[in-house]
Amino acid sequence: MFTSKLFTLVLVVQPQQVLLGMKKRGFGAGRWNGFGGKVQAGETIEQAAHRELLEESGLTVDNLQKMGQITFEFVGNSELMEVHIFRADTFHGEPTESDEMRPQWFQLDQVPFSHMWPDDVYWFPLLLQKKLFRGYFKFQGLDTIQEYTLRQVEEV
Repeated sequence: MFTSKLFTLVLVVQPQQVLLGMKKRGFGAGRWNGFGGKVQAGETIEQAAHRELLEESGLTVDNLQKMGQITFEFVGNSELMEVHIFRADTFHGEPTESDEMRPQWFQLDQVPFSHMWPDDVYWFPLLLQKKLFRGYFKFQGLDTIQEYTLRQVEEV
């Protein structure tokens, strides 16, 4: 029997570049990723996305566009990760390193997929094209996708 835990992920996109963070500790350490984390009790998914972005990058945003939702299963773990993915095209502040993340801008043609989660190569292009999506990825360990589904949708 599976249980599900809510997570957020925010990608800050500018013309020709995207802001990613090098995860310095915890789950996903050593990989480039967007900014996000667990939704806390009493928080909406969007409030959690704003909070995590501020904590991990020092940035605030006025507007988050919900782009996708992906459920992750890790073989042997009974807890599914339900990740709500947002895009922000405008922001306030300067990206600042935190205890957890080291932000860095990447040109869109130089996104470091080989140092990111293996699923990112599938859905990232949809987010960049402002296409909405839903997906499911089943991982064996942290590096092998056993199976997945990903589809464009009209609304998330």
